[in-house]
Amino acid sequence: MIAVDTNIVVRLLTGDEATQFNKARKVFESHDIFIPHTVLLETEWVLRFAYSFKPTAINIALTKLLGLPNVRVSQPEPVAKALAWHRQGLDFADALHLAASQEQERFLTFDAKLARKAKGLSRCPVATP
Repeated sequence: MIAVDTNIVVRLLTGDEATQFNKARKVFESHDIFIPHTVLLETEWVLRFAYSFKPTAINIALTKLLGLPNVRVSQPEPVAKALAWHRQGLDFADALHLAASQEQERFLTFDAKLARKAKGLSRCPVATP
Protein backbone atom coordinates (compact mmCIF):
# COMPACT_ATOMS: atom_id res chain seq x y z
CA MET A 1 0.00 0.00 0.00
CA ILE A 2 1.22 3.48 -0.80
CA ALA A 3 0.15 6.81 0.65
CA VAL A 4 -0.59 9.78 -1.59
CA ASP A 5 -0.32 13.51 -1.12
CA THR A 6 -2.96 16.11 -1.85
CA ASN A 7 -1.45 17.05 -5.21
CA ILE A 8 -1.86 13.46 -6.48
CA VAL A 9 -5.53 13.41 -5.42
CA VAL A 10 -6.23 16.87 -6.85
CA ARG A 11 -4.63 15.96 -10.20
CA LEU A 12 -6.75 12.81 -10.35
CA LEU A 13 -9.98 14.64 -9.50
CA THR A 14 -9.44 17.68 -11.72
CA GLY A 15 -7.47 16.32 -14.67
CA ASP A 16 -6.25 19.87 -15.20
CA GLU A 17 -2.70 18.91 -16.15
CA ALA A 18 -2.64 15.99 -18.57
CA THR A 19 0.78 14.54 -17.76
CA GLN A 20 0.24 14.61 -14.00
CA PHE A 21 -3.36 13.37 -14.37
CA ASN A 22 -2.15 10.33 -16.32
CA LYS A 23 0.53 9.61 -13.71
CA ALA A 24 -1.99 9.97 -10.88
CA ARG A 25 -4.46 7.70 -12.68
CA LYS A 26 -1.76 5.04 -13.17
CA VAL A 27 -0.89 5.22 -9.47
CA PHE A 28 -4.52 4.66 -8.50
CA GLU A 29 -4.93 1.89 -11.08
CA SER A 30 -1.84 -0.06 -10.03
CA HIS A 31 -1.60 0.25 -6.23
CA ASP A 32 -3.56 -0.05 -3.05
CA ILE A 33 -3.85 3.56 -1.88
CA PHE A 34 -3.84 5.06 1.60
CA ILE A 35 -5.15 8.61 1.96
CA PRO A 36 -4.55 10.34 5.30
CA HIS A 37 -7.61 12.25 6.53
CA THR A 38 -5.41 15.36 6.55
CA VAL A 39 -4.95 14.95 2.79
CA LEU A 40 -8.74 14.82 2.39
CA LEU A 41 -9.06 18.00 4.42
CA GLU A 42 -6.49 19.78 2.27
CA THR A 43 -8.00 18.37 -0.94
CA GLU A 44 -11.41 19.79 -0.05
CA TRP A 45 -9.85 23.18 0.64
CA VAL A 46 -7.89 23.20 -2.64
CA LEU A 47 -10.91 22.13 -4.69
CA ARG A 48 -13.11 24.78 -3.08
CA PHE A 49 -10.72 27.74 -3.12
CA ALA A 50 -8.28 27.08 -5.97
CA TYR A 51 -10.74 25.39 -8.34
CA SER A 52 -14.06 26.94 -7.22
CA PHE A 53 -15.74 23.53 -6.89
CA LYS A 54 -19.14 23.69 -5.22
CA PRO A 55 -19.63 21.69 -1.99
CA THR A 56 -21.90 19.15 -3.69
CA ALA A 57 -19.32 18.44 -6.41
CA ILE A 58 -16.57 18.09 -3.80
CA ASN A 59 -18.66 15.71 -1.72
CA ILE A 60 -19.49 13.56 -4.74
CA ALA A 61 -15.84 13.45 -5.85
CA LEU A 62 -14.53 12.51 -2.39
CA THR A 63 -17.27 9.93 -1.86
CA LYS A 64 -16.53 8.27 -5.21
CA LEU A 65 -12.79 8.38 -4.54
CA LEU A 66 -13.19 6.72 -1.16
CA GLY A 67 -15.53 4.17 -2.69
CA LEU A 68 -12.81 2.76 -4.91
CA PRO A 69 -12.00 -0.80 -3.80
CA ASN A 70 -8.26 -0.16 -3.50
CA VAL A 71 -8.52 3.08 -1.49
CA ARG A 72 -8.25 3.26 2.30
CA VAL A 73 -8.44 6.33 4.48
CA SER A 74 -7.23 7.01 7.99
CA GLN A 75 -10.08 7.35 10.47
CA PRO A 76 -12.75 5.90 8.12
CA GLU A 77 -15.68 6.28 10.54
CA PRO A 78 -15.15 9.99 11.28
CA VAL A 79 -14.50 10.63 7.58
CA ALA A 80 -17.77 8.91 6.63
CA LYS A 81 -19.65 10.98 9.25
CA ALA A 82 -17.97 14.15 8.04
CA LEU A 83 -18.97 13.46 4.44
CA ALA A 84 -22.56 12.79 5.53
CA TRP A 85 -22.69 16.00 7.58
CA HIS A 86 -21.05 17.89 4.71
CA ARG A 87 -23.91 16.71 2.46
CA GLN A 88 -26.27 18.19 5.06
CA GLY A 89 -24.63 21.62 4.84
CA LEU A 90 -21.72 21.62 7.30
CA ASP A 91 -18.38 22.90 6.13
CA PHE A 92 -16.19 19.83 5.47
CA ALA A 93 -13.42 20.89 7.86
CA ASP A 94 -15.93 21.62 10.62
CA ALA A 95 -17.65 18.30 9.99
CA LEU A 96 -14.35 16.43 10.15
CA HIS A 97 -13.34 18.19 13.38
CA LEU A 98 -16.70 17.39 14.94
CA ALA A 99 -16.70 13.78 13.73
CA ALA A 100 -13.28 13.24 15.31
CA SER A 101 -14.61 14.63 18.62
CA GLN A 102 -17.50 12.22 19.18
CA GLU A 103 -16.15 10.82 22.45
CA GLN A 104 -15.84 14.27 24.02
CA GLU A 105 -18.24 16.06 26.35
CA ARG A 106 -18.64 19.11 24.07
CA PHE A 107 -17.17 20.75 21.00
CA LEU A 108 -16.65 24.46 21.66
CA THR A 109 -16.48 27.04 18.90
CA PHE A 110 -16.92 30.75 18.40
CA ASP A 111 -18.65 29.89 15.10
CA ALA A 112 -22.36 30.38 15.93
CA LYS A 113 -23.31 29.21 12.41
CA LEU A 114 -21.54 25.89 13.02
CA ALA A 115 -23.24 25.49 16.41
CA ARG A 116 -26.63 26.13 14.80
CA LYS A 117 -26.10 23.84 11.80
CA ALA A 118 -24.65 21.01 13.91
CA LYS A 119 -27.49 21.02 16.43
CA GLY A 120 -28.79 17.47 16.78
CA LEU A 121 -26.33 15.92 14.31
CA SER A 122 -23.74 14.74 16.75
CA ARG A 123 -23.69 12.96 20.09
CA CYS A 124 -21.02 15.53 20.99
CA PRO A 125 -22.98 18.78 21.34
CA VAL A 126 -21.56 21.89 19.68
CA ALA A 127 -21.66 25.01 21.82
CA THR A 128 -20.22 28.49 22.06
CA PRO A 129 -18.26 29.37 25.21
